Order: sequence, then structure tokens, then C-alpha cells
Amino acid sequence: MRLLVGRIGKAHGILGEATIEVRTDDAATRFAMGAVVETDSGKSLTVNSVRVHNGILLLGFEGISSRNDIEALRDTLLYADVDIDAPGEDEDDYHVLQLIGCIANLEDGSKFGEVSDVLNLPGQDVLVIKAESGEVLVPFVHQLVPVVDIKGKIVVVIPPIISGEMK
Repeated sequence: MRLLVGRIGKAHGILGEATIEVRTDDAATRFAMGAVVETDSGKSLTVNSVRVHNGILLLGFEGISSRNDIEALRDTLLYADVDIDAPGEDEDDYHVLQLIGCIANLEDGSKFGEVSDVLNLPGQDVLVIKAESGEVLVPFVHQLVPVVDIKGKIVVVIPPIISGEMK
């Protein structure tokens, strides 16, 4: 599956390196030497240099050797082919696309809603669930989402309780 993994930022130096806004949790693999990424215009770019400078990922690409060349690609989105069904490093690793569309059930088995999005926040990921009462945000931690069945497209959630009722 083709997934968004980054965005080219401003040029760094004069040799065609670009700052990269990383949009993947596996930057080491997606942007490794020799990795091929595709731009939103369909052009393929092969990574030929990788380094981190002051906490910012810098990439160089084959055939791009000047500041002007990389500036022409500024704000270009980068995509990679990713097997979302491949096992992750941990058994609890999931791709956002695997979670969206899952039915969210309560512990008693009754339907609570449907996962419509996953917010990647600094503290933890948060499931956005469309429920009858509206949109409910549930932190994606084991204590509040004890069961995730990707094959069955079901998650069990313990939604937050505010003032004695579920929100």
C-alpha cells in the first residue's frame, strides 16, 4: 500500500540536501540509503545520503546535486510502498489504516461506534470514534483499548466517563 512517509522541506547547504518532515514511525527503514520514495507527482527519488543535523533529518537524492534542484521540490510529499499486514516490531504495532473502520465495542459486546481516525499525539495515539452521542476520543492504551482484532475489524474500548455518563 502506498503511504505518506514525509515532506521535503527547505534546502540545507549547497549540495542538494533537503530537510525532511517525517510522517512515519519507521524513518530508519523508509529513508535508508538506497530506499526509493515516490513524490506526489509520481517521480521516483532514490535516497543517496542520510544524516541527522540538530535533530532534523537531512536527505540527499540521486540526480539532485544543488540547492536550486532541491528547492524546486520544496513541500513535495513523499510516499513509500508499505505492507501494512507485515508484522511490526511488537505484537501491538498497528498501522492507522488497519484501525480506521474497526467497530468499537464495549466490554459487554455492545456496539459503541466506529473508529474514524487515529490522532498521533506526543503522549500517545488517540482513537477517534464516531458514536451515537458524537465523536469520542479514547487514548489508545491497553487499559482503555484492551482488545484489538485487526482481522475481525473489532476493537474493545472502555470510553471515558464524564459526570456519570459516557461522552
